[in-house]
Amino acid sequence: MQKKKVICVGEALIDRIRNKSNQGFTDFLGGAPANVACALRKLKIDSTFIGCLGNDDYGKKFIKQFNELDVNLDFLQLNNDSSTRVVNVDRDQFGDRFFSGFGESFHSCFADEVLSKKLIEKEILNLEKSFLVTEYLVTGTILLSSPISAETIFFLIEQAKKFEVKIVIDLNWREVFWDHSSFSSEINKTVSVNLIKKFLNHANVLKLAKEEATLFFEDENPSLISQQLSNRPDVVITDGKNPVSWYINGLQGTTHTPTSQKIVDTTGAGDAFLAGLISKLISSGYPSNRLEIEDSIKYAGVCGFLTCLGEGAIEQQPNYGKVNKFLGSLIS
Repeated sequence: MQKKKVICVGEALIDRIRNKSNQGFTDFLGGAPANVACALRKLKIDSTFIGCLGNDDYGKKFIKQFNELDVNLDFLQLNNDSSTRVVNVDRDQFGDRFFSGFGESFHSCFADEVLSKKLIEKEILNLEKSFLVTEYLVTGTILLSSPISAETIFFLIEQAKKFEVKIVIDLNWREVFWDHSSFSSEINKTVSVNLIKKFLNHANVLKLAKEEATLFFEDENPSLISQQLSNRPDVVITDGKNPVSWYINGLQGTTHTPTSQKIVDTTGAGDAFLAGLISKLISSGYPSNRLEIEDSIKYAGVCGFLTCLGEGAIEQQPNYGKVNKFLGSLIS
């Protein structure tokens, strides 16, 4: 049976992005795993989203978006006692984004904090059928900031491994989530960093930003980072507009990706990059030489770049045709 599907596990939330004038904001659907699931569909890869949404207007907007893109929602959870999280994205004096906290909630917790293992266990036979045709499970580390969701992601990873599904982890360190979690009174930054680093041992492929490499591994060399983890994963390090560093299939290198003065908003660029990389790994097979690796990273880079040409993560993600048209323009 051919494995062509991807399961994305984690948060779907609202990015409330401060306008460049700092005179108001605009709400966009976001959350890294949700972004990846949507971007994959635009790139003609079947994806499933596993997460928990509040049974509220934002939750309904997500379901509408997922349905429009034909993202599989067989394991989506809706919770009446929590709300879909709203993340405040502000801008500093240079116009760069930073996460400043969360919108008010009428509930004691956010939906992404209560992804239930028990509800997934009730669907275990369907989940096992899904894993039979799944090549990659993609997740981040934000779920670890909640004991309930953390238990669930560990359960899903263990189930996935039984079916030889490869685990892709996007580190996606967001300290504000830990500061506001139910852990916050008993866990400090050092403890949360160590908890995340231990979790990264499950990865077959690890994607992280350069500043995350420095914080978690005190190193920016993807090969040396791989050696620090028990699975010896392939490692891809992004650094904004700078070249991508990678260690894939025992080979190491850097690859330039497109950049431009026309960049409007970098929200979701890393998620589009990851979706582009995974789509290439599925459609072209896992790269076995330097040329194939460069090709995969360049494709991913174009997906990330095109997402930056407008506001919002999901709205701006390029489809399959747009990516290939852009790649064609680079060659011609």
